[in-house]
Amino acid sequence: MSTAQLIQGNEACVKGALAAGCSFYGGYPITPSSEIAEQMVRLLPKRGGVFIQMEDEIASLASVIGASLAGSKAMTATSGPGFSLMQEHIGYATMTEVPCVIVNVMRGGPSTGLPTSPSQGDVMQARWGTHGDHPAIVLAPASVGEVFDLTVKAFNLSERFRTPVILLYDEIIGHTRESVVLPDSVDITNRTHPDVAPEDFWPKEAPPAGVPPMPGFGDGYRFHVTGLTHDHRGFPTNDGDIAEALITRLHQKIETNLDEISEVETYMLDDAEIAIFAYGIVGRSAREAVIRAREAGIKAGLIRPLTIWPFPTAEVAAAAQQVDTMIVAEMNLGQLIGEVERAAAGATEIVSYLRVDGEPITPTVLLDLMMPGTGASS
Repeated sequence: MSTAQLIQGNEACVKGALAAGCSFYGGYPITPSSEIAEQMVRLLPKRGGVFIQMEDEIASLASVIGASLAGSKAMTATSGPGFSLMQEHIGYATMTEVPCVIVNVMRGGPSTGLPTSPSQGDVMQARWGTHGDHPAIVLAPASVGEVFDLTVKAFNLSERFRTPVILLYDEIIGHTRESVVLPDSVDITNRTHPDVAPEDFWPKEAPPAGVPPMPGFGDGYRFHVTGLTHDHRGFPTNDGDIAEALITRLHQKIETNLDEISEVETYMLDDAEIAIFAYGIVGRSAREAVIRAREAGIKAGLIRPLTIWPFPTAEVAAAAQQVDTMIVAEMNLGQLIGEVERAAAGATEIVSYLRVDGEPITPTVLLDLMMPGTGASS
């Protein structure tokens, strides 16, 4: 029977990765994610896995891609500057359809910024950091328990859709310790292997919105990997029709399966007249602010995406139709408010509360915004 454990957010990430079947970690230590590497180097070899500290973040994700191609479930973890260095390989993994998990424990930026302070400044980089038209799956936990759950989900989605998945949380969640009860077992998704003979197999043959099966390198199947636009054989091509079909399929395999990918929490939203849109640690403050607002007689509610990419357009649009005002609270200068405004389509007033001083947004601040006489509630 499971018992409560007092663990740190970064430790919960490690436990989630091991529960999901991670067998390779390639990384480079960086505050505030370093505890993930420290735990992995101790625990992964005991389970028959491999830990390698690489010379930098570029090499870290390269090693993860190689390990995944060889059949391992693989991950790395980093923070802002290291995440920037990984962008080219994130694009490569997307184009070559290599499953991998990248954890970004956000800190203040730009550049070296505030290494020990929280931020939500990498939200748009997680979506658009690499170049070209590409899909993205980005998960944003708000508690230690959710770090565990969404780490497992990140591996499952990565294997299911043959794509990199980014787990995005901030320094506070990474270093918070909470008492949590973790499950004894979790549901695990593994990549689909070919069900045809090697002579009948093509590496990238799939229906228009499909995910091609993935053998391990050296299993005896045809195997060609390139970041160039490629055909069903995996070979480079300049054919425009083939290029368009490939890029479209990469998007459609995600967009047609939003029911599996998207996860949004709503709280006290049924009769709400004012809503807060927040994610990660700010979503946690927002939940407490909603509770206090209700105690003060204010009909407040919360919409909190656990999947921030693909963006939960339908859920935000529905909430916007219902409430008079939606407060968007972020620890950045407004990286998701444009998406909220797009989804709301003018159906409600959008009010923002933003900060980039390395301090968290507290429930008291959000409650003040909702009190009568303020811009949000008047």
